[in-house]
Amino acid sequence: MEKNGKIFVPPPNDGSDFKELFKQMAAAGAGRPLGDDGFPQGPWTPELLADTISRIDSNRAGVDLRTVQLWFQENDKGISTANLRWLARIFGCGDREATNEWMAELSAAQARLTAKRRDKKKSGSPATTALRNMSAPAEEEIPLTPVVSVDLQPMPAERRSSLALKTEGMFSHEAHLNLPASIFAGSSALGFLSFILGIHSITYTRADGVEKQVGFLWAPNWTFLFMVLLPLFFALVIELLGFWKQDGRLRFLSEVDRPTSGDSWRQNLKTNSHTYWAVFVICILFAGVVQWIGVQLIPLLEQKQDFAPSWGTIGIIRPDVVSTPAAIVFTALAYLYMSFSFYLLFAGLILLHTIVHDLWKLKREPRLRPDQETTTSDIGLRVMRGVFRCTVLVVLAAICMKAQSAYLASQGPDFVTWLVRDVWATLTAYDDGDRIFEYRLPTHYSSLLVTLSSCSVFVYGAIRIGDDNRLRGPLWKMSAVIVLLFASYMLIDAFDGFSILLIVTGLIATYGLLDPEFGPGWRAGEIRSDSHVS
Repeated sequence: MEKNGKIFVPPPNDGSDFKELFKQMAAAGAGRPLGDDGFPQGPWTPELLADTISRIDSNRAGVDLRTVQLWFQENDKGISTANLRWLARIFGCGDREATNEWMAELSAAQARLTAKRRDKKKSGSPATTALRNMSAPAEEEIPLTPVVSVDLQPMPAERRSSLALKTEGMFSHEAHLNLPASIFAGSSALGFLSFILGIHSITYTRADGVEKQVGFLWAPNWTFLFMVLLPLFFALVIELLGFWKQDGRLRFLSEVDRPTSGDSWRQNLKTNSHTYWAVFVICILFAGVVQWIGVQLIPLLEQKQDFAPSWGTIGIIRPDVVSTPAAIVFTALAYLYMSFSFYLLFAGLILLHTIVHDLWKLKREPRLRPDQETTTSDIGLRVMRGVFRCTVLVVLAAICMKAQSAYLASQGPDFVTWLVRDVWATLTAYDDGDRIFEYRLPTHYSSLLVTLSSCSVFVYGAIRIGDDNRLRGPLWKMSAVIVLLFASYMLIDAFDGFSILLIVTGLIATYGLLDPEFGPGWRAGEIRSDSHVS
């Protein structure tokens, strides 16, 4: 039975105790999401169940993996009232009525388990009873009787304070659209605010007589980047991360090691905790606060600037359109949103690097069987396809940033006309004019950092995974596209006709998002060769 996209099993009401009931539901995968094909994904494992319970929004304390492992083991340990509530929500598939039914069923099953244990203690010898009393009880709580349990103790400080784990949790949420939708919604909200302030489409006349369009909605680095490229990037990272944690990584592990897969993955995240903090400080403090103060706040307060006028500082030239206080508030909100979005972008790149590095380590394990080589190639190709798509999107985002910055210092009246004139200057003898205004362009530097970071992740993946002969063909094609994208980025506004290279590269990159292998992959080649042999 399906409920809210998950497997729902109604309470059996068969008189089972907690151990018997939990064993049945775990084997049935009650509460697990259905797969992409609409079929169940399989039974619960301790790691999966602990991770799912800890990700419930209202469950701030989470649950310890050791506690969940005790539920799966053959023992007399029960479940606390607090965790009984979370388990009922899992089995109830998030439905209020079904959760209440499972609360009642689990409470009755826990009471029956407690009664059985009490009877067993009474029938045991005094020596056996004394030994049982000496052992520390794990998780147990008789209904309506407060008892200290393992899962009610505070979580380790590193788990509560780990920026790496919290950031990864944003990419691992069951609702895969939450993060992309939040980024899109933030950009949409800024767009509506620009309409209210009247700076969504606004022009000014420069000293050389050129009328420049600097409206917020005319800036691709604030519209197309945050409404299209970043949501797609986050969706791809979330999809690849989910595949790696729930499927790809487990294929390299034996049945014995699979329950501890979550622990080793979290250890990989904690290893990079300093990297997350460094990126967080750079994005929020420097790219956000410091850049806003230098590029927006100080020029607005002093009513003069050395940077190219834009929607944020248009109030200096056109005070009749937007007041200084309104511009300060709006730019502060925009830069706060931008800095946090770019932190998540770099965090996504770190996660991609972690996946590649984890795959490389697992491939080197000596216990890998020869019959797993084809599966390893399949997983490696899927991971590199995801890394390639993400790299393409990030470099396209950097191109938007640098192109908009170059346009503001050019003689083009608006962004589209600027590109059209550049194409026309190549095809005819038309002179689109040389740049005569030399502004400071900090976006050129920040976009370069974004480009180098994304390309570095792809290069690292190609080096680590490219030792597989089956992947060399697709990786060469992907690498050629990345090199072409990087060259297009570097040559923006470097010569007349750069926009032709930009448009052609953009079309190739867009096709690469749909088909990263640019034609039949190695799997198809193998099938054809096998058919000739047979």
